[in-house]
Amino acid sequence: MSAPVLETENLVKVYGRGESRFDALKGLTFEIEQGESVAIVGKSGSGKSTLMHLLALLDDPTSGVVAMQGRPVSQLKASQVSALRNETFGFVFQQFFLNANQTVLENVILPLKIAGVPAAERKRRGLEMLEQLEMADKAKNKATDLSGGQKQRACIARALVNSPTVLFADEPTGNLDTATSEVVEDILFGLHRERGITLVVVTHDDDLAARCDRRLLMQDGLIVADERGETAKAAGAGVGQASREGSRQVGGHGKHAAPTPVDARAADVGAEAAGEGNA
Repeated sequence: MSAPVLETENLVKVYGRGESRFDALKGLTFEIEQGESVAIVGKSGSGKSTLMHLLALLDDPTSGVVAMQGRPVSQLKASQVSALRNETFGFVFQQFFLNANQTVLENVILPLKIAGVPAAERKRRGLEMLEQLEMADKAKNKATDLSGGQKQRACIARALVNSPTVLFADEPTGNLDTATSEVVEDILFGLHRERGITLVVVTHDDDLAARCDRRLLMQDGLIVADERGETAKAAGAGVGQASREGSRQVGGHGKHAAPTPVDARAADVGAEAAGEGNA
């Protein structure tokens, strides 16, 4: 049996010291398998965005382990972590993080530029991805000329241009109207089905969470429910209700050694969002 694409052991994240100390994550242990769609849900301050930033290697834990396919990330050099993040992950954020002074195509191919892909190949792959998302006619437009839905499609194209294994989506429909949200959701879950991409979604949206295979409910820095299949869909569909069928408290000690801190990140797509605050 292959190792999980992502796993954590006793994952802890603490901000500040003394009276200003805030325990954002309090020892989380769980696995995410290749090809799963997972919703991380909870109220503001529950720790869900902090967890996503650690899973996506955009931040370091205070203690505990994040491992990819069985290998603790702490065993890698900072340059290796940066390359792994750019090659393995795609990011879709609520705030888009598009460069307003660049064209749509230039925004989309940024991960390829970081990876050192030649210019002609960058252009070919970027245009191909925009074509798949019905955005090829906007390739030369500035990002500021796009509607909200078009901006999110451009972000999805940027997230997928490197053919990632895992796609992280942090409130991907938070700035969109209902009709546009449904289109973006259909695109994300269509890609999940067709390409076998592992999809990790952080959201307040119960309808979006209900479309995922699995639902992790967070509260006060802990995962208080881990629901799968129909249980997850039923829980996601109920506003304010957390079904406990099939839930488990997650924590405890495990097989990996605690990590050492990882040095400063190289410039990666979405890395600037790590400091945008934690939900």
